[in-house]
Amino acid sequence: MLGKHLLGLYEKALDPKDTWDRRLEKVKSMGFDFMEISIDESDRRLERLYWSPGRVEQLRRRFYKAGVGLQSMCLSVHRRYPFGSADAMTREKAREILLRAVDFAVAMGIRVIQLAGYDVYYEASTPDSVKRFREGMAWAAEAASQKQVMLAMEIMDTPFMNSISKHLTYENRLLSPWYRVYPDLGNLSAWPENNVSEELEKGIGSIVAVHLKDTLAVTDSFEGKFKCVPFGSGCVDFPGCFARLETLRYRGPYMMEMWYAEGSDDVGKVTEAKAWMEERFNEGMRRCGA
Repeated sequence: MLGKHLLGLYEKALDPKDTWDRRLEKVKSMGFDFMEISIDESDRRLERLYWSPGRVEQLRRRFYKAGVGLQSMCLSVHRRYPFGSADAMTREKAREILLRAVDFAVAMGIRVIQLAGYDVYYEASTPDSVKRFREGMAWAAEAASQKQVMLAMEIMDTPFMNSISKHLTYENRLLSPWYRVYPDLGNLSAWPENNVSEELEKGIGSIVAVHLKDTLAVTDSFEGKFKCVPFGSGCVDFPGCFARLETLRYRGPYMMEMWYAEGSDDVGKVTEAKAWMEERFNEGMRRCGA
């Protein structure tokens, strides 16, 4: 917990060679409330959406037995199969993945699917790709609403969706209670055009969860660094963000986003980072008098 907030850990923070039982044992032993599962561009993780119902149920029971929640899914595979692609087969695959992700979420009890805010990633962005992405999001929100699964857009590491304000232009157009925002404090803070406090205030009625990650800021001569920045060495004012969210009465979960380094002590590294984050949260609470 961070204060009254549930605290989760990103699956990729842990050794990918672990069994599910070992992975969940680590999450529980370090005091996290839930784990965020990753469905990324790799075939190995994408395959999970094609498991048999029996295999999915076995995994759900493992989480239940371990006493670890599974509240959210990071669905970053749409970077490989984007809704805005010029290729019709790629767009069809994007829709198939979304439908399977929704069904997987229902079966596992996942509440939120975090979407990747890219119209395209490996193609050039064009007005047509933006139009296709917008149409894809309208379709996705309808598909998720049928099964009461929340879709939430991540604030990203590219200019296309690098602010809550940009996300809100889509949300306000779609008018769906099942299409919201899942900001990453690192990505939000790395873009110099963002006033983080103002962005959080603009989006507070739509924020369903918050990623905790540090980043190095974008400058005129530096493209920024958005992954694997040790907590405390980047540009994110964590106490300030926590204080602002508290004054805005945010009560949703936080999720620590980290990545495993081959051969490293994942438990030691995550435990140290968690203790550091707890100190920053307490500092933020002192700032706002909470």
